[in-house]
Amino acid sequence: MDDLVKQAMAKWPNVPAVYGWLALDRRGNWLLKGETIPNPQITAFINRNYMHDDAGRWFFQNGPQRVYVELEATPWVWRLQPDGSVKSHTQHLVQYKSSWLDDAGWLYLETDLGFGLVHSMDMLQAVQKIESEEWVPCNIAKQDLQSRFGFCLSPHRNHKPMAS
Repeated sequence: MDDLVKQAMAKWPNVPAVYGWLALDRRGNWLLKGETIPNPQITAFINRNYMHDDAGRWFFQNGPQRVYVELEATPWVWRLQPDGSVKSHTQHLVQYKSSWLDDAGWLYLETDLGFGLVHSMDMLQAVQKIESEEWVPCNIAKQDLQSRFGFCLSPHRNHKPMAS
C-alpha cells in the first residue's frame, strides 16, 4: 500500500466505502463504471493498493476510502510469460501451486499470491504446460470457486464474512 494512502487513512479514518463503481474483467482490465481505465498511472495506483478484507471482498484502497471491486471471474488474472513464469494482472511474479479446470472449460491457477483465471490469450502456452504434465488440473464446478478459494465476486454493503 502506498504511504500516501496510509497517511490519508490515518487522517480520515471513517470515510464510507464505495460499491458498484470499479470492476476487474476476466482479461485483467480495470473498469470504472463499465469503461476501461486507459491511464497507466491510474491503473498502476490501483494495482499497488489492491487487496481484500476478511470476508473475501476485494477492494482498491483509494486514500481513506475503500472502493470495492466487482469481479467478473476471479480476484487475479494470470499472464504467462515467454520464459514460462506467471505474472498477475498487477505485475506480481507468482509461484504456481495448482491448476483447476471448471465445467465451462476455464483454466485457473492457485499461486502463492492467490487464486485466479489464466488469461485467454495465454491458453496455447497453458495447454503446453498441461500436455507436458507440468500442470495437472483438478476439476471443479464454477459455482464452487468462490467458496473453495474464499473470494466474493460481487461485494455489497451488507455482505457477511465467508466461512473458512
